[in-house]
This record gives sequence, C-alpha cells and structure tokens, in this order.
Amino acid sequence: MFLVKTLGKIKRKNYKKKRMEDKAVPANRIIIGTVFIILLFVCLIGRIAWIQFVSGSNLKELASRQQTLNKIISPKRGRIYDASGKPLAVSAPVDTITINPSKFIIKNKPEETAALQEKVAKGLSEIFNLDYETVYAQVKSTKSIETIIKKVETEYADKLVTWMKDNKVTSGINIDEDNKRYYPYDNLAAHVIGFTGAENTGLYGVEYEWNSILQGTSGKIVTTKDVNESEISGNADQYVEVENGSDIYLTIDVNIQMIVEKYLEQGVTDNGARAGSAIAMNPDTGDILAMATYPSYNLNSPSTITTMTEEEVEALTKEQRETKRQEMWSDRNFSSTYEPGSTFKLIVAATALEESITGVDIANDFNCNGYAEVEDRQIKCANSAVHGRQTLRQALGNSCNSAMIQLGQRIGATTLYKYLRAFGFFERTGVGIVGESRSNFHDLSKVGPVELATTSFGQRFEITPLQLITAVSAIANDGKLMKPRIVKQYINTDTKTITEIETTEVRKVISEDTAKQVRNIMKYVVTDGGGRYGKVEGYSIGGKTGTSEPSPSHPEDGYAVSFISLVPVEDPEIVILVVIYNPSTENPYGSKIAAPIVANMLSEILPYMGIASENSDTKGAVTTIAKTTKVPDMRNKTLTEAKKSLENLGFKVVNAESTKANSILVTEQVPASGTSVIDGSTIILYTEENSVRTSVTVPNLIGKPLSEAKSELAGRNLNINYSGSGKVVSQDIPEGTSIEQGMIITLKLE
Repeated sequence: MFLVKTLGKIKRKNYKKKRMEDKAVPANRIIIGTVFIILLFVCLIGRIAWIQFVSGSNLKELASRQQTLNKIISPKRGRIYDASGKPLAVSAPVDTITINPSKFIIKNKPEETAALQEKVAKGLSEIFNLDYETVYAQVKSTKSIETIIKKVETEYADKLVTWMKDNKVTSGINIDEDNKRYYPYDNLAAHVIGFTGAENTGLYGVEYEWNSILQGTSGKIVTTKDVNESEISGNADQYVEVENGSDIYLTIDVNIQMIVEKYLEQGVTDNGARAGSAIAMNPDTGDILAMATYPSYNLNSPSTITTMTEEEVEALTKEQRETKRQEMWSDRNFSSTYEPGSTFKLIVAATALEESITGVDIANDFNCNGYAEVEDRQIKCANSAVHGRQTLRQALGNSCNSAMIQLGQRIGATTLYKYLRAFGFFERTGVGIVGESRSNFHDLSKVGPVELATTSFGQRFEITPLQLITAVSAIANDGKLMKPRIVKQYINTDTKTITEIETTEVRKVISEDTAKQVRNIMKYVVTDGGGRYGKVEGYSIGGKTGTSEPSPSHPEDGYAVSFISLVPVEDPEIVILVVIYNPSTENPYGSKIAAPIVANMLSEILPYMGIASENSDTKGAVTTIAKTTKVPDMRNKTLTEAKKSLENLGFKVVNAESTKANSILVTEQVPASGTSVIDGSTIILYTEENSVRTSVTVPNLIGKPLSEAKSELAGRNLNINYSGSGKVVSQDIPEGTSIEQGMIITLKLE
C-alpha cells in the first residue's frame, strides 16, 4: 500500500513537471514571434523611410501625372496676303481626335471591357469614315495615347461630342483644337507660297522660309483631376498663353500674278514645251510683282502629281512618285539654272560701254561673216546669218554672235568677270525663299578664248532666271542693283506690331549714262530688231530675245528660249522675263515664242498698273506725269562729240551736219542744259557756222490723243511735256503762236 502511494506521488510529480515543460513551449514561440514582429516593423519603417525620403519625389511626380490633364492650345498660323491685302493662305479651326486606350479597360470585367472597346471603335470609325479594324486595334493598344484623326472640321467633332453623351462615354476620348491651312486661289503662286505639313509646319516656299514668323508658339492648360475625371477642388488651373503667328504681306500682286500665269500656261501649251517660267519685277525696289512656274500644282492637295495621268502615276514606284513631286514643287525661277543665251548680251554690252571699250553707234565697229573663228573653231551666228559691218546697236538688234565674240575679246575675261560679280551672278540673290541655286560659270583661271567667246553670247554657263532679271533691273534702275524682295512686311496678330522688310540697294554697278544707253539699244531691238514681236501698241518697250541651244552634255534638255522686257524705256516701272523650256515647234527662237508671250502679259499689266498708253483716249484713265530727264551741257564740245553723246541718250539731234563737224564747237543749244525734258526729245545745236534761229507756229492740239500731239510737235522740232492721260484739254502756248524750234509745250490730258 505504501509502495502504491509512493509510486502515485512520483507519477503525479512527473506529471506536473511535464505540464510545466509543456507550458514553456508557448513562451518560446512568443519570444520568436516577438522578434519576428520587431523585424517586420523595422523593415516596414525602413520601407516607409525609403518611400518618403528616397522615392518620394518620383512617386509624387507619377501621382501628379495621373491626376493632371494637359490640354495643348495650338497657335493660329499667320495668314499670307498679297501686296494689296488679298488672302493667299489662311488657317481655319479644326480638331484633332486622340484616345487613351487604358480608359476603356474595366477592371476584373473582361466582357464589359470588350463590349466598350468594340462600341468605341465602331463609333469612331463611323463618324470619321475610318477603317474599323484599324481603329479597333488602336482602342486595344497598350500605348498611353493614340491619334485617331487629325485636322477634322468642327462639325465632325460636334458629332463625336453628341455620340459620347448618347453612349455615356465620359473619358478616354480627347478633342483638341487645331488649325488647318487653306489656300483660296488653289494653284496661284503655288511655288512662291509653298505649303504646310501635318503639324502645320511650312515645307516649301514662303511657308517654309518664314515658318518661325508664321507658326507662333503653343499654349496649354494644366488641370488636376481625380480618377473619375472630376476636377480636384482647391487646385487652380495653370495657363500658358498661346502666341499666334504673324501675318505676312508679300510683294506679289494677285492681278499681275494671274495675268502672268494665264499667258505662261498658254505659251507652254501652244508650243508643246516641257515647262516655262516667268518673273515680273519692280526695278526701283527689287519687289517681285509676279513669279510663276508652269506646270504648277494645287496647294490644297500638293501631293497630287499634275504632270502625269492617273494611270502613269500608278505605274510609278514609291521612290519615283516622290521624285516627280519634288520636281513639281521646284521653282524654275530660282532653284533651277539654265543657259540664258542672247539675253545675256545686254550684260556684256553694258560692261563694254561702262569701260568705254565701244560706243552705241560707232559705224563699222563689228564685222560678221556668219561665223567667228576662235582657236581654229568656227562659231556660227544663228542660221549662219551674215550681218556684215555693224554698230553695237545693230549687233544687238541682229543678236549677232560674231559681234559679241569680238566685243568679248576686247573686254577680256578678267574685266568681264569683274562685272559679272558686280551684277550679282556669282552669288545667290537672297530673295527670301528656300532652295535658291547658285550659278555655274567657268573658273576664271580656266577661261580660254573659246570659253570667253561662248560666255560673250550667253552660252556654256548657267544662271537662274532670277539672277538675270535682277541684273537687267539694275540697267532699268540707272545702274543700281537691288536685292529682290518677296516679303515686304509682317504683322504680329496679338500686339499689332508691324515689321517692315526694307528694300536694299546692293551696289552701284554701272553709271546712269551707261544704263540709259543700254535701254536705248533695247528699245531699238523691239522697234527695228529681232524683238519686234514684243511690241505693245502705244507703249515704249525695250527688250532682248534669247535662244540657247542644248548643252552638249544634256541634249535631252532641248532649247531654252526667252525674252526680257522693260517698260517704259525712259523710266522703267516693270521688267518681265519669260523662259520657255524645250519647245517642240520648228525654229524655236525667243523672238517668235517668248516675245509674244511677254507682249500679251504687258498688254494687260500696263493698263492695270496705270501706265498710260501714248494713244490712250479712255476716260477715267489713271493720271500720269511724263517722266523727264535733264538735258546735258553740250557747249564747247565738237559737233560730232555732242551729237554722239545726245543720240546715245536717246535724243533726236538737229543742226548736227557740217563738213567741219569734227572740229567746230557747239555754242548754244535748245533746250538749254539742265532743262527737264522727256526722253527722245529734240535738241537743237548751234555753232558759229550755223547760228540762225528758226521759228515755227504752234498747232492746235486740243482734243487730240497724246500720240498724235507728239507727232505734230515732233514734225515742227518742238518738244512736249504732259500730265494726265486720254486727250489734250489744254496747252500752255496757244495755237498760232510763233516760237523757236526746240522749245517745250506743256499739255494737260483727260
């Protein structure tokens, strides 16, 4: 019994010990758990610290991006106007549609997501007439933003807004304001104006060269929104003001441009030519009044190739199409070069006269046998014509190559090149349009007798038409070379600030006297020489023809025929150059092809400009005042010297015949030196041998047109001054008055 009790005590004792040991296990776990929790808190605190102090700024920026909506405000591109304010390029409001594909994903609801994506794709494709599969792929895109369509008219954007309301689509579709470029005259002055690309950035012409002035600077509105696209209260919008582009005013006159383009297209078409180019310039300022290239293209659809049929275009590769577009967009007036031919003889003649190498009317100055021999080579005149002995005036009237070769030899390469540089042929004109080409002349060190000969009559080198008309305009402008100007001013549409583009005189190239002599020769070319098809009835026209044979290295280019004209000869207000490339007619000469085109242009341009015809009898014509020049002092000069000087200036000389003309001196002249008279007036010279004054009776000129009045007075060796246009309504010296020859009668015309 005792043993049993003892064993029981021991058993109970062991049981208690075991229970105590069992109770110790949870305590260990608590310790381990506590340590684990402490470590967890340490890691959590470390993570919070990392987020707060290390990644905080980045996370804050990401949160801001998610909550911030940036709305770009596109600037309005400036307009382009002609000189009189007619719009040539305008911008109209349009919209660009974009989407945020992630907004169409409904979390944990794939079926609803798919239905929404299909609905959005269908709506967008139907409203904007787009391919459904393409739009659906954009809606399901993983990109943050996709552009659905650019530059759609606002009526389509309004349809989209209505659709979004009807279908309860409140987010994910963005409508941003934009501008689209329109050209009211389609293809008028296309090569001058140029066009813009998809981002309203200029790609060609003035649109490209003046893009920074036209484009402006975008603005934006920054708005903070929550996940439901609602604005977060207390957060003010940020607004960056838009700066609209400036308006540009060109020197181009729409009416003159239309006339030039009409007759240029007609000339190219009628003569089966490959292309044509034309420029009209104000010589006093360098302003380009019109500049055209044909074939042209439509500025509202510039990628459409107009020089080929649709079938021909379809047969081209992608690269070939792009090449054709580049050719179509290129302006032949300044981005392409050509051989000017005989029009260049004006520059050579001006050089010789300025250097006193020859005179205008020196008898037998040149001799033409139909060709010139240069280093055992025969260089022929056109059609091998034999012009015989000639003055410089006659040589240019005949467009004689032989005479010009002889003149070039007298001038020499070094002197000729000095004047070519002065006239601007070795540099770009800086007209203000991208793509201007350089000329291509022989290097002076490589100019031998043959190169000098061909240069003297305008072949085997290349210039741009713009370089030629700029140089000839210097002759029209009494020797002053002006920088061509295509943009005359631009106006900031926000501040209304006007910035003028001033006219620029580059340099004085030749003297006023030399310029007048060359213009007088040009008048002879039209009245009595090869430029007779360039006449315009009632106007004093000066001109020069040009026919350039194909270059031996590029025979496929064909002939380039041209005519350059200035009006009126006495004080030119406009210079026009037309070049026709590769005409398919027989006998392709500038005199028969280009000269009539210029005459047609001038017949409409001159009345529009208010330049009155000599035989105008139209009521309401624009009032004009006769252009005058001062008579030089011929006293104490020999009769021969005085006559030569006056005739070179275009005056008619009376009493200049004498057996002692080379020695006898002029004692008096009428009109007196310093008197202002119109070019072509009559100058009476008196000597000791012939000092008798002759009187004539003044005729009745009332009611007569200017041309008839001029004729009657010229027959009496009387001079004329006038103002107005139409018919004579008054004369300052009455009918029947006896006055001395050479005196001036002033008329008023209405």
